[in-house]
Amino acid sequence: MSTSDDLLGGLAERARAWTPPPGWTRVLTVDAHRTGEPLRVVVDGFPDPGGTTVLERRRRARERHDALRRALMWEPRGHADMYGCIVGPPTTEDGHFSVLFTHNEGFSTMCGHGIVGVVTVLAEIGALPEGLLGRQSHSVRIDTPAGRVEARADVSGGRVRAVSFENVPSFALRLGAEVDVRGVGVCRYDLAYGGAFYAYVDADDFGLRLEPSETARLVEAGRAVKRAVQAADPPVHPDDPDLGFVYGTIFVGPAHDSGGAGGPPAHSRNVCVFADGEVDRSPTGTGVSGRLALHRARGEIGVGEEIEIESILGTRFRGRILRESRVGEHAAVVPEVTGQAWITGRGELLVSPDDPLREGFLLR
Repeated sequence: MSTSDDLLGGLAERARAWTPPPGWTRVLTVDAHRTGEPLRVVVDGFPDPGGTTVLERRRRARERHDALRRALMWEPRGHADMYGCIVGPPTTEDGHFSVLFTHNEGFSTMCGHGIVGVVTVLAEIGALPEGLLGRQSHSVRIDTPAGRVEARADVSGGRVRAVSFENVPSFALRLGAEVDVRGVGVCRYDLAYGGAFYAYVDADDFGLRLEPSETARLVEAGRAVKRAVQAADPPVHPDDPDLGFVYGTIFVGPAHDSGGAGGPPAHSRNVCVFADGEVDRSPTGTGVSGRLALHRARGEIGVGEEIEIESILGTRFRGRILRESRVGEHAAVVPEVTGQAWITGRGELLVSPDDPLREGFLLR
């Protein structure tokens, strides 16, 4: 047997048996994608920030552990459009677990595609009790920075075929407002909350096509709109000031799938540019929730009605209004969003204390 045969024959065993030196940070993850959007689920190794609410946990994580967030999201372990979910203990008596969502800029307040992804991951790796799966009632109770979210996993043959979640109450804050966007001029927008605030604009007003070839232009315009609306019309959430900021811009346009392949036609297409110029590959669960609130505010959709929204890739989320509600003085809706996710990998991420690039970097 040759030397190369000896090396290759024991390579897998050596890799499994190797232990990182003392002092290295070790983080266990399961990666997935939700209709194209990456999700890195952190299951062990991220320090518990503590706190009695998830918003407090979010603040503490941002203050104390942001370097590790960057290491997990940025290069060389991630990339500019990486998204993450840190699973933690519940902060309510009847909650099953809490989540902190992360991205290239910091920590989100809510993430619909993240809920779909984390429930799929935890269900398929066997972390959720059997009694929580496949039931018709919303049974997985998740504490998020934006509030309680309840999810249901549709399980068949040991696989999660879809996840539906009841989101936090969502509402329209502005309809048909105008803002002066640098380099563009005066633009019309709607502002709505679906777990985070988004400025919704018509892609045609910017001469943009909602397809992958337009990604660079979408990022540039999305950043400009977000900055302009945040400066001119910063939103205020009645429940907590930490929820009051423009998280992203959502470009809305016609659906590309008219249903000609035999399925039902999509209602429209969303492309969300959020955080520091990230482009959501999914239709954006919180963005779909905000869309439902906007359509309800205009009398275009009723309670119980369902629409399907496409992503930049043509993948879809279903959304419907479960019931009406209120948030402070604002009329609101309780939305339900349904989507799919797939596990793509699992691993142990390592951070050496003497690595000069241990906190990550971004090149765009």
